Amino acid sequence: MNRNDLFRMCRQNLLRRKSRTFLTVLGVIIGCCSIVVMASIGIGMKEAQERLLSQLGDLTIITVTPPQGGRGKQKLDDSFLTQARRLDGVRAVTPKLTLDGVSTSLLTGVNNRFQADWSTICAYDLTQLESMGYQLLEGRLPQKSGEVLVGQYFAYNFKDTLRPDGYNTIDRYSGEPDENGNYPQAPDPYFKPLSQNLTISAETDTESYPFSYKIVGVLKEDNSKGYETSDGVIMSLSDLQAITAKVKKGGGAKKPEYGSVLVKTDGLASVAPVEKTIKTLGFPTESMESIRKPMEEEARQKQMMLGGLGAISLFVAALGIANTMMMSISERTREIGIMKSLGCYVTDVRTLFLLEAGAIGLIGGLIGCFVSFLASTAINFFSLGAPAMENLLPAIVGGEGVNRVSVIPLWLYAFAILFSIFIGVGSGYYPANKAVKIPALEAIRPG
Repeated sequence: MNRNDLFRMCRQNLLRRKSRTFLTVLGVIIGCCSIVVMASIGIGMKEAQERLLSQLGDLTIITVTPPQGGRGKQKLDDSFLTQARRLDGVRAVTPKLTLDGVSTSLLTGVNNRFQADWSTICAYDLTQLESMGYQLLEGRLPQKSGEVLVGQYFAYNFKDTLRPDGYNTIDRYSGEPDENGNYPQAPDPYFKPLSQNLTISAETDTESYPFSYKIVGVLKEDNSKGYETSDGVIMSLSDLQAITAKVKKGGGAKKPEYGSVLVKTDGLASVAPVEKTIKTLGFPTESMESIRKPMEEEARQKQMMLGGLGAISLFVAALGIANTMMMSISERTREIGIMKSLGCYVTDVRTLFLLEAGAIGLIGGLIGCFVSFLASTAINFFSLGAPAMENLLPAIVGGEGVNRVSVIPLWLYAFAILFSIFIGVGSGYYPANKAVKIPALEAIRPG
């Protein structure tokens, strides 16, 4: 028998017993839908967790701090920076100094009209900022001493000295938050920081030391790197050391031991090994890995559990296919005998039964994937709030800020179809072998 004959007979045999074929295919459809929808809910949970973690900032940053209580001979200094930059998987390293123990005030605007009584002032290796993943909203990175960056909401720290108290500040948290905790669009501050001259006045009990800078860039907020990206000032290490040396009378003359060092890896997979290596050097570390890893494990376990529940339905459908094929053999014993008598090979008989079983799996898988798509769309559509046509497209493809309960990637459709075919062929294997073992003379003998 050639290939066309096998396909024609397969189609005829399936259509000859429409009711039985329909019920068998229906079992595969239910099983396929179960495994796809269950797995899609697990993927949706993982997507929601990843979105939550991304809101916390850069997940590839490791914060290294000095040994507690001065324990150990290792110091968080330039020698550590050299060691860290040589580690596999490290993309960038920068020390972080904070202006601590110094009272400061900030002045800007014409005739120093705007004044802030506080701000976080930090220093970094400015050559590493771009590699570290700091993002500019506007402006550029500092290129020389005297140029600084400010955080996204830096201007909201200032009050207008020409306005009366109680009416001289702008609250960026004005208004009531929505159900997700997001505040409405903040009103504009009194001034735009970019290109403003900034005076930082460092004060002691007896004197005040003014330091002048030029604001050349505004950073996007990323609290995983520090609150200074929100409302602080970032300058070069040399500029901050100059302030310390002036105010503390030589306190910044010698090379400092850094309060912390930020290490950025080249991907999430490198965070754990790099962090482990740094800990073996004797330094405490902090990263989002301690939060991300348990959440990832939990999501994986839930995906396996939900997928397993769906797979049970598909295996039940497999028993239906096996039962259908066994009944088909008992009814088609004479047909099998005639095929053998006419010279059909044993492999042709086996292939025919396997083809029928595989076709049931394929048809059930295709229809099951389509029904799963409709079910997933309906789940997402109604989970996005009140039914509205503008929610239909986000329910299907998602989008920024869209939390889908069910997410079906293309690979899941492909897996479901191939798994349904595999279940079909696997279920038909025993009946097919039983069919080829029926002797031709016994099969055509009158009952």
